[in-house]
Amino acid sequence: MTPWLKQGKAALLSALLLFTSVSWAAPLTLASKNFTEQRILSEITVQYLRTQGFQVEPKTNLATVITRNAMINKQIDMTWEYTGTSLIIFNHIKQRMTPQQTYDTVKKLDAKLGLVWLQPADMNNTYAFAMQRKRAEKENIRTMSQLVAKIEQVRRDDPDNNWLLGLDLEFAGRSDGLKPLQKLYNMPLDRPQIRQMDPGLVYNAIRDGFVDAGLIYTTDGRVQGFDLQVLDDDKGYFPSYAVTPVVRADVLKNTPGLEKALNTLSKQLTNPVITRLNAKVDIDYQTPQQVARDFLKQQGLI
Repeated sequence: MTPWLKQGKAALLSALLLFTSVSWAAPLTLASKNFTEQRILSEITVQYLRTQGFQVEPKTNLATVITRNAMINKQIDMTWEYTGTSLIIFNHIKQRMTPQQTYDTVKKLDAKLGLVWLQPADMNNTYAFAMQRKRAEKENIRTMSQLVAKIEQVRRDDPDNNWLLGLDLEFAGRSDGLKPLQKLYNMPLDRPQIRQMDPGLVYNAIRDGFVDAGLIYTTDGRVQGFDLQVLDDDKGYFPSYAVTPVVRADVLKNTPGLEKALNTLSKQLTNPVITRLNAKVDIDYQTPQQVARDFLKQQGLI
């Protein structure tokens, strides 16, 4: 057998072995939570990784704590998690930090559990207060401090017409929720001023004028779809929630190319991008599968 033929067979065998190591390995399990953004992220990841030769099995609509425990117990291989969730919910740290400090902290702490935080996306799905855009412009309200000043002005000048705030039940009762926010911003509220409701109804309540302002998630598609003005958290109360691929260390070690593929996706995600994708599902009623496929095509990834 000629040397070049031997070399050709060796190269072919190496290629087949490499393909087998990716495509014929046990499927990777990807966990996602039960809201629009997570469903879109799951679809984007599954579709892209499959084009790269990985087998991926999605596990959808899981609760946050269940996903975390499944990762630690090696029942789930990877997920898209938020830095603020790990900092506050998993690691019980309530100290205010910059986005970089938040990422560095959770990366270090979760490494002890065998979890690797890859490249965070340049997006922040955190809490914020929002108003109707036209009303915010008319009232000259751009920040939380200006909102508080307006609430106090109305309380003083027109006590029978107090402003109403829409809040979800969880935030109103959490130890790191409404009460410390009021303390930081010096925002006294009477009980009748607070309207507690399902998180998804807050957006409609703001749009329809049922409440004057409400608590929202900054990357929710209805922010754009309902033309809401997100108020600047000028005292930095809300933590950073940068979505990031999180993978078990043993899975990452044994799956060549996975880290690069997930970081490639992470680089594509910004607040305007994910808000637009969320709006396509929540406002335009497209499926997460279609939205993910169109996005990947537009980015030249499939």
